[in-house]
Amino acid sequence: MQVILLERVEKLGFIGDVVDVKLGYARNFLLPKKKALRATEANLEYFKNKKAEIEANNLKLKTEAEKAANKLEDVSIILTRQASDSGFLFGSVRPSDIVEALSEQGITISKGQVRIAAPIKAIGNYKIGIVLHPEVTVDIALRVMTASEQTAPIEEEVETVEE
Repeated sequence: MQVILLERVEKLGFIGDVVDVKLGYARNFLLPKKKALRATEANLEYFKNKKAEIEANNLKLKTEAEKAANKLEDVSIILTRQASDSGFLFGSVRPSDIVEALSEQGITISKGQVRIAAPIKAIGNYKIGIVLHPEVTVDIALRVMTASEQTAPIEEEVETVEE
């Protein structure tokens, strides 16, 4: 099925591109989310008339996303989880955990905007991608630690304050 893209779609194309996609992808994702139109003569004419407006709206949204990305550049998250002695988590870190941690810092995003390359199942430092706009992605630092690691520095600080 051929569709006209109304916004940039990762690994597919840019605004105005006419691309071939599978029928299910178009019917279940692109068309309901208003990311594309069917490539009919009427829709091609409609797109030609609205192209400047669509591109201006996209530029406005991209500018807002870039401003938000500047705020997110220095953000880091620390999550405390239970883990085995070898450092493997009992469970994994999910996008909803990251959304919750960011909301505690006053940053609102949806879990669909969180890009995790692979399931996080071990203690350590990670980079998490946040997609603010199809053309704007920012990486934030994530540190996953155990409760004992988190309390150790706090106890040291308390000791130095009491002395």
